[in-house]
Amino acid sequence: MTMTTSATRRYLALHFPFLALDRLRVARPDQWATGGNGPAVIVEPVRGAMRLASVDADGLAIGLLPAMTLADARAREPDLRVFDAQPHADQDWLERLCDGCGRYTPNAALDGPDGLMLDISGCDHLWGGEEALARDAADRLERYGMRVRHAIAASPEAAHALARFPVPPAPDEAATIRRLPVEALRLEDESAVALRRAGLRTVGDLAARPAATLAARFGAEAVDALHALLGLGHRPLAPRRARPAIRIDRRFAEPIGSTAYALKRLEEMATEAGEQLAERGQGGRRFEAVFFRSDGLAFPLRVETGLPVRDAPSILRLMRERIDALSDPIDPGFGFDMLRLTVPLAEPMAATQLALEGGEARKGESVAALVDRLSIRAGRGRIQRLVPRDSHIPEQAQLALPAVEVRAPADWGPVGEPGDPPLRPIHLFDPPQSIDVVAGVPDGPPHRFRWRRALHDVVRFEGPERIAPEWWRAKDGAIEGDSIGKTRDYYRVEDARGRRYWLFRHGLYGAETPDPGWYLHGLFA
Repeated sequence: MTMTTSATRRYLALHFPFLALDRLRVARPDQWATGGNGPAVIVEPVRGAMRLASVDADGLAIGLLPAMTLADARAREPDLRVFDAQPHADQDWLERLCDGCGRYTPNAALDGPDGLMLDISGCDHLWGGEEALARDAADRLERYGMRVRHAIAASPEAAHALARFPVPPAPDEAATIRRLPVEALRLEDESAVALRRAGLRTVGDLAARPAATLAARFGAEAVDALHALLGLGHRPLAPRRARPAIRIDRRFAEPIGSTAYALKRLEEMATEAGEQLAERGQGGRRFEAVFFRSDGLAFPLRVETGLPVRDAPSILRLMRERIDALSDPIDPGFGFDMLRLTVPLAEPMAATQLALEGGEARKGESVAALVDRLSIRAGRGRIQRLVPRDSHIPEQAQLALPAVEVRAPADWGPVGEPGDPPLRPIHLFDPPQSIDVVAGVPDGPPHRFRWRRALHDVVRFEGPERIAPEWWRAKDGAIEGDSIGKTRDYYRVEDARGRRYWLFRHGLYGAETPDPGWYLHGLFA
């Protein structure tokens, strides 16, 4: 079995062996300082016991290992600095580091919970070679306080393994990969033990055996992992951010320490992006700006619009709104050395008709701009609009979606004749409210009902309007734990005071239930 090295694809793996501890030391120095001076460990509960999730270099030197119980670790070293695991914060931190590595390549992806994978194919010449690029990335992260190991290979799997398993020097990359231990295949623990018991300790030992023999004894997964490690299988990298329609970069010879000045340069970039969009007859629906700090961190900002736009002042106005809405303001630190503006989502944009007296005739654009600003200030999910849903169950016939997610116009269903009362109430109760009803016969219209301790005499009614349950959805239309749903007979009623209600009887008398329940579902007036 031989290795084929791709001449066009090169991957840089960055491994952070102490990611959680480095994050605490860099991002939470106050919390880090209160721990003491002993070895630092991260603990998490596992099956009722506190176990070590991460150990720093000092702890590893005295024999502390991940998965060890905290009690055993304290027995070896009483002066431990113990911190609780925060996997979500670690993931957010890793994503920020991944965004920061966007300065080297647009194809940067997360590589497990403690690493990054960069496709540097065609990017290394900007930095004087792939080794210079890797050294710059590692030095930048180390200056920021992150301990990192890196490796370059022709496949993501090989780069991942070389960054985590140090091996003796070899004449070339292929020989280095063959010296990796079998644990680099990332198989199950039982499979790795079986390989070692069979005398196969390195990747080279496996590569020297026929693939059919390995598959028959250790399974097809072992062969697939070996092929991926040797570069024989193609597994494309899935970048964290998809390639945008338009991307504009600005690099600075000297870092700029003013956010206001960075926004001015960003407006120039927005103008250039608008010109490119105009050439395509498009407008942007989503804009992303990334402020790359000289220490390696990146601050991404994203804004969305309800309608396609390409006007630079409008884009910058939304960006400023986003910055003002941040809980933590953008800190330039030692300065920004690069800005990036991308347009991940673009749509066709027709020319705007002008009114005779001047100005735009399409008033809907001003409403869309207001919705965009409110969505940025209050949050993307706070400003919503109702859209119809294909369901005849009243409380499920519409969805509340973010207002910036504009969809094609949809049919809201039948409406009454002009002057007729509405078919559906203005206000719906979700869930419907149970009421006590007096009817002439069990399956007849209501004569009187009690709601919220008040008695209402029905003077007029219209109905029933029968709505059957959706048989293809077992639980749709169910109320109060009813698992199959029942038929509903709706009535529009008016009480003696002129107030109008929407009631329904839940279940067919005798056929579906011996005692149908009544519910108030909405108010007309």
